[in-house]
Amino acid sequence: MPRRRTAHQQTLSDKTLVVDNGAYTIKSGFVSSVPSLDDGHVIPNCLARERDKKVWVGSEIEACRDFGEMAFRRPVEKGYLVNWEAEKAVWDSMMLDPKSKLSCDPHDTNLILTEAPNTAAALQANSDQVVFEEYEFATYSRQIGPSLNAYHDIQHLFGAPAREYHVPATPAECLLVIDSGFSHSTVTPLYKGRPVHQAIRRLDVGGKLLTNYLKELLSIRHYNLMNEEHLVNEAKETVCFVSNDFRHDLERTWKGVSKEGRKIEEDQRDILVDYVLPDYNTGTKGHMRPHDPSLAARIKKMGAMANTGDVAEDFMTLGNERFAVPELLFNPADVGMKEAGLPETMMQSLSGLPQGLWPAMLANVLVVGGNSLLDGFMERMESEIRQLAPTECVVRVAKAQDPIKSTWLGGAFLAADRTALKAVQVSRQEYLEHGSGWLSRIFAGTATR
Repeated sequence: MPRRRTAHQQTLSDKTLVVDNGAYTIKSGFVSSVPSLDDGHVIPNCLARERDKKVWVGSEIEACRDFGEMAFRRPVEKGYLVNWEAEKAVWDSMMLDPKSKLSCDPHDTNLILTEAPNTAAALQANSDQVVFEEYEFATYSRQIGPSLNAYHDIQHLFGAPAREYHVPATPAECLLVIDSGFSHSTVTPLYKGRPVHQAIRRLDVGGKLLTNYLKELLSIRHYNLMNEEHLVNEAKETVCFVSNDFRHDLERTWKGVSKEGRKIEEDQRDILVDYVLPDYNTGTKGHMRPHDPSLAARIKKMGAMANTGDVAEDFMTLGNERFAVPELLFNPADVGMKEAGLPETMMQSLSGLPQGLWPAMLANVLVVGGNSLLDGFMERMESEIRQLAPTECVVRVAKAQDPIKSTWLGGAFLAADRTALKAVQVSRQEYLEHGSGWLSRIFAGTATR
């Protein structure tokens, strides 16, 4: 007997939670009447186990003081949520713990959850099932992460006057989002807030690959740090930068015996730095300082290695590792990957669009994701895009105000407009009535209510 159709009636709760479920961190927060970056919270998306077998879940890791040989288990792999057992542990501590700032009753809460572009249907169904059948949220919407950036005041990022906030949530007409995060980097063209799926491109280079590459380099040249993911990741964020002239900087750090050797040695002083390793016994954090080639610095290091009672510090002198690691974002072939760099990937994405949209897309390029915080990243990206783009097109590239929380804030702008929110949300009652297949078609835009 076919299901009897009922009139679509949906009542939204007053509380809406936006969850940007990233591979490295979760950006989450409740939507206020006037959304701001302060409303969003950044929570590590992992389970971590210490040397003494103690397990830290999500935000608990902020209280940890010894990250030595810490093992991480992440629910998101290669950008996709594949381990709901671990993810539920993080969500439970985030939403069901009364002490959490994001504690809520899912039965009275609307949820907006992000996903990576081109997520497999089976993984999408798993997410829908957990949200509605285990957490029982009142209403729910699953959005492609980069698409939420269209609800920002994009033109204000390029110098135009800020728009009035009371304007309803209206997405940018044309926007090209470059999202370089932990697991991968994606290029997503958006037309009127909706992703153009056939033009989405992915580059399997992200912060995780950069950290692993730096671990290998440091383990060969300095100490064995293959089990020190947290330490190396902090070092990467502190010392690495994107070179605007890779070959020239590589020559400057070359250690040879040629006639120009002395000149090169002197020319590399602004690249060489010392990274002082953290001391988990005293709580001293790792930090960068200018390279000190003096004998006193070497004596301090020898004291640290000898474990003497004197004041000592252990450090690594870093040179071309600082820019050779982020170079993988622009030249993955350096480690044998048969993929184009990020600027070329963006042009491949444009090739999947009608040429009539190219000028509008190139004039509205938005960069988000943690890798955009690397020094020199934006300058290199804009320079290479200008070289590849047609000469008749105006190229404008902007970095979000907060590249980490940008997607979350875009979702908050969408949710703050009750009319726009109601149009994208699906209630639990509808899910139970129509099933997961219908829900997938609704979110894909191939079915209507």
